[in-house]
Amino acid sequence: MFSRKDLVKLVIPLIVEQLFSATLGMADVLMVAYAGETAVSGVSLVDTINMLILSVFAALATGGSIVSAQYIGREDLENGRRAAKQLLLVTFVLSSLVMLVCVFGQYYILRGLYGQAEEAVLQNAHTYFLITSFSFPAIALYNAGTALFRSMGNSKVPMFTSGLMCLGNIAVNAVLIYGFKLGVLGAAVATLFSRTLCAVIVLALLHRRSNPIHIDSYLRWKPNFPMIKSILSIGIPTGLENGLFNVGKILVQSLIASFGTAAIAANAVANQTSTMSDIPGSAIGLGLITVVGQCVGAGNYPQARKYTLKLVGSAYAMMAVLNVGVLLFVDPILSIFNLSAEAAGIARELMIFYSITCAVIWPAAFTLPNCLRAANDVKFTMSVSILSMWVFRIGFSYLIAAMFQLGVLGVWIAMVIDWIFRAILFIIRFSGSKWQQKRLI
Repeated sequence: MFSRKDLVKLVIPLIVEQLFSATLGMADVLMVAYAGETAVSGVSLVDTINMLILSVFAALATGGSIVSAQYIGREDLENGRRAAKQLLLVTFVLSSLVMLVCVFGQYYILRGLYGQAEEAVLQNAHTYFLITSFSFPAIALYNAGTALFRSMGNSKVPMFTSGLMCLGNIAVNAVLIYGFKLGVLGAAVATLFSRTLCAVIVLALLHRRSNPIHIDSYLRWKPNFPMIKSILSIGIPTGLENGLFNVGKILVQSLIASFGTAAIAANAVANQTSTMSDIPGSAIGLGLITVVGQCVGAGNYPQARKYTLKLVGSAYAMMAVLNVGVLLFVDPILSIFNLSAEAAGIARELMIFYSITCAVIWPAAFTLPNCLRAANDVKFTMSVSILSMWVFRIGFSYLIAAMFQLGVLGVWIAMVIDWIFRAILFIIRFSGSKWQQKRLI
């Protein structure tokens, strides 16, 4: 169903898209660092909450894109277009409700989670959270739109719009942070602007009738509950998986906050650089949803298995090369951040540990399960992820970091134990045939 050329045309833009996304996150931290460690720490605390919220939106986008990809594989474009419109409707309603909760409840959310952090850090966090909350409907619709383009096998649109978001955010950051000295406020406004602009562009492109999956009109909306149910049958388990995963990260972030501002800043920098290390695996995971989704829609499971092995193998090869590069240039990378000597030392330790373990374990733990999700086996991936997160990443974080006095490194060791457990169970599941017995459409 997919030639080598087809796979390359799909995956390369996805890698570039993920590179832009990682660069955007790193640029935000780097440019906010101009305002000091309290600014970096405040933004990093909010980013953990934002990732929880965006992961739910991403889960909805995944659900809609899998349904559309399976209809494309079945050559039923009419229902594919209906699914796309229902995805946008559900996404807009949910994201607007979440925005209202965060705008009016941000004080209680931040004080409840991070009340032990320094007051200067919390003030920066309040500013960043309030402004970025207004961008939730825009980024949710953007994610849904780009997921639909990927389901069609068109990864160039997500690549170009991701690049535009990255460049726009950096440009406005530069003006507001360096020019007007607005610090965290400037970074938040830049995020709001770039997300809104790119959402408008993606929705306009999705309106083009030349696309196999397109939106006929943005003025007429009618809920199609059977179609919404199909989307949510993927989106809800995936959303629970992503949401509880990020709730766990927030709890772990609360533990890290108790280690002091240097630890928070080091963790923030290491998190951003680790995103760069994951780029090939993340990109290929997105490609797997399209490839396996269309294979499953066509009822061709042997090809779904073949392409999964080929793409996960490619992820391993590329991540090995990339992480060796990170190891070689860890000190030059750290030098561009405005960190204290204490924070830089912690960040260096985390980056080295992450690069080694990431290349060995990450694709099996996070790229491979996208094959299972695209084949509707979402309850299994959800169960494994939730169990592993709460038992290993959270439980072992407190055990290793607090009881054995390993600090932030103990949290990251617990994270890798979580990866190992996931990888073992996902490999066993993929090797069997139960994932081929699920039906969605």
